[in-house]
Amino acid sequence: MDSASLVRLLCLAAIWGGSFLFMRIGAPVLGAAWLVEWRVGLAALFLAAVGWYLRKRLRLGEHWRHYLILGFFNSALPFLLFSYAAQTLSASMLSILNATAPIWGAVIVALWTRTVLAGKTLAGLLLGIAGVALLVGFDQVALRPGAPLAIAAALGAAFCYGIASTYARNARSVDAFSNAHGSMWAATLLMLPVVPFFPMSGTPDGAVIASVIALGVVCSGIAYLLYFRLIQDLGAPSALTVTFLIPMFGVLWGHLFLSEVIGWYTLTGSLVVIVGTALVTGFSPRRLYFSKADQHV
Repeated sequence: MDSASLVRLLCLAAIWGGSFLFMRIGAPVLGAAWLVEWRVGLAALFLAAVGWYLRKRLRLGEHWRHYLILGFFNSALPFLLFSYAAQTLSASMLSILNATAPIWGAVIVALWTRTVLAGKTLAGLLLGIAGVALLVGFDQVALRPGAPLAIAAALGAAFCYGIASTYARNARSVDAFSNAHGSMWAATLLMLPVVPFFPMSGTPDGAVIASVIALGVVCSGIAYLLYFRLIQDLGAPSALTVTFLIPMFGVLWGHLFLSEVIGWYTLTGSLVVIVGTALVTGFSPRRLYFSKADQHV
């Protein structure tokens, strides 16, 4: 991995880690549905402008069903569940629970293909469960009213990402940019009938408005562009290493800007979840380094 790709990877992790901070600021005021509608709508407009500049067509007539499925499982539903959870949970806890997505993905693939999980994968799954249990069992945030349902919602959002990744691997070939652009428009349409049932809880101030813009343009639009560039330069498996860095930034931003407590259980739970995810995905920094080095021989 060259220095430019490393910088892009760290920037992407910092941006996606920051999304939980922005959700934590915006969700209690706007409510879950309005926050998501503004997020995906702004992202769709931003990506439309980029698509116009790059002259990339969506081919809606051919791929509209694909965009709807991807928009539902990769954007609309998980964003809604995370935004609901953000009204109760801390940004730190949300970012750590998000890291279980690859674990859910492995379980879904095993069930879909009717294959038995390998020993290392099963060990990673158990570690992931233990990490979440450790975090939930000792973090005082879990004692807040409504916290159990919020935790279930956050894990459900991570489960949705597992479904989306499994579907994307088995769906017809559509380029990554079109997947993001089309799915954001689909998510925007899918959220429209939901919004009336989730009224805003207050009047947004400057911080909330800035958080919404950051979620839509930066955490969704710009982040996808960075992610696609990493996939192009490094390949999908290497780009997915961002999963291991997001909790670090999620915990850091929550501590710096929201004064969230970083306890031993936060660090330990995060580490256990990340190790479990690494075992499930088969990630190895040594193998990653040598595989990239071999490509330049």
